[in-house]
Amino acid sequence: MGTPTDADAVVDAVIVECIEDRICPRLVQYSGLTMLKTSARLLRLLWLLQSRRYWSGAELSERIEVDARTVRRDIDRLRELGYAVEASPGLGGGYQLKAGSSLPPVLLDDEEAVTVAVAVRAAASSIGKMEEAAVRLLAKLDQLLPLRLRKRASALHSVTISLARPEAAPSIDVLTQIACACRDHLKLRVNYRDRAGNVTSRLLEPIRLAHTGRLWYLVAWDSQRNDWRTFRMDRVQRLASTGPQFTPRDFPGDIAAYVSRSIRQVPYRYRMRIKLKGSVAELAKRIPSWCGVLEVLDEESCTLSTGADSIEALAAQLVLTGTDFDILEAPECIAELREIAARLERATHMTALRVDRDG
Repeated sequence: MGTPTDADAVVDAVIVECIEDRICPRLVQYSGLTMLKTSARLLRLLWLLQSRRYWSGAELSERIEVDARTVRRDIDRLRELGYAVEASPGLGGGYQLKAGSSLPPVLLDDEEAVTVAVAVRAAASSIGKMEEAAVRLLAKLDQLLPLRLRKRASALHSVTISLARPEAAPSIDVLTQIACACRDHLKLRVNYRDRAGNVTSRLLEPIRLAHTGRLWYLVAWDSQRNDWRTFRMDRVQRLASTGPQFTPRDFPGDIAAYVSRSIRQVPYRYRMRIKLKGSVAELAKRIPSWCGVLEVLDEESCTLSTGADSIEALAAQLVLTGTDFDILEAPECIAELREIAARLERATHMTALRVDRDG
């Protein structure tokens, strides 16, 4: 390497390249002298402490190529940044990274980063109550991982078959990009399919993703409608573009309540309102949120407003309440529900006869 006009700039450039490549910065040779800036030294020291349980002071001095006094100063700097580094005194003394009161930044090598990305992709679609956090983490990883690692991380996902219902499983890549757009206030242009199957191009200002336990929804300002709208993520056929940035509008009210109202107002083919005994807080622990909207009726009971596009799906949602109920509205469904009940009765009756005969 030739003599640079700005040694610090050259060192910084090499460090950035190394961080992207393997997280562990290399030493830089300049005019026959070994140079490693304080920031790069701290990254290398942190990587070493995270890679092994215990290091002696002499080993760290040798690895970083500085004296023991510099190692001690760098350890103090890491402590100031929130890393709990324990030191044992004496000739055989050394250093150990311990758990602290909060989670400081963690350095990952290639294999660890890919493992985290693959695991988070699985969590986003298969582990209950982790979906939103998984998507936020994927958005951060997507921003930081080099292209070659992003390809490796997505390889397993791309060849894995999901047995989830297709309409309930939007592309995790689309979710990640939309999460980034919400965070960074970037406009979105998407091709969106409505309930009737019509596809239109929509220009949106996204602010929040919501997950009901079964479906993902985006809350955004729709520039064509000049109003707030919710969009089911499994109906986004293509994310056409992102950007430019926009200034977020103040949302009028509670976003969670708005999404709940929007879901409740969907024009399902079959709708029903039932009365359940118990409080909303008690029943919400047992009834999946996507089954419908719970509302207080009186001191001892509440109502559930639910709906579905088939009578069988509606019957399944009623069963998921796990308790007795009274039908308050939707008398037009009674006859078809009785037919479903009769089919179940015939099936259980025939099974009971076979058991008695064979037993």
